[in-house]
Amino acid sequence: MYGAVLKTIEMGTTTQIEPKINVRDNRSSCPISTSLEILGDNWSLILIRDLFLERTTFTDFSNSLENISSNILSDRINKLQNFNLINYRLHPNNRKVKQYYLTEAGIELYPVIYDLLIWGTKHLDMKFHPRLNDWYINNKNKNREDSIRCSILGYKKFKSVLLNY
Repeated sequence: MYGAVLKTIEMGTTTQIEPKINVRDNRSSCPISTSLEILGDNWSLILIRDLFLERTTFTDFSNSLENISSNILSDRINKLQNFNLINYRLHPNNRKVKQYYLTEAGIELYPVIYDLLIWGTKHLDMKFHPRLNDWYINNKNKNREDSIRCSILGYKKFKSVLLNY
């Protein structure tokens, strides 16, 4: 499902070539419209959020407060894998358990997650999850770029430990 066009990603001192997402049968030539075809359903960005929250298994995703049904969860996981936004490894102690993680393309979605989070805290009159309150306290004195950079670096450290376990 990946096209021949490649994107170069700088990773420290090495360069990794990652294929661009090959989109077939899209309704529009607009990148916003096509991106929303991939990410604009009710669950895809929630799964990406959960991965940033260091949830890695089907059970972890199932236990999220949003109560996603197992058939929809399976569908969204497959969709995100097909678009190379997530991947998995088999758990070293239980080969039946898949541990999902974000690819570089998935990690690059963090600014979208961040901006939705900030927009929601500014404009939604509701009680927020305690974990969000803790995140907000830790990030309220950082500018957008520093907060995003710290969160992405934290996730990359987590991912490195996960993959090297």
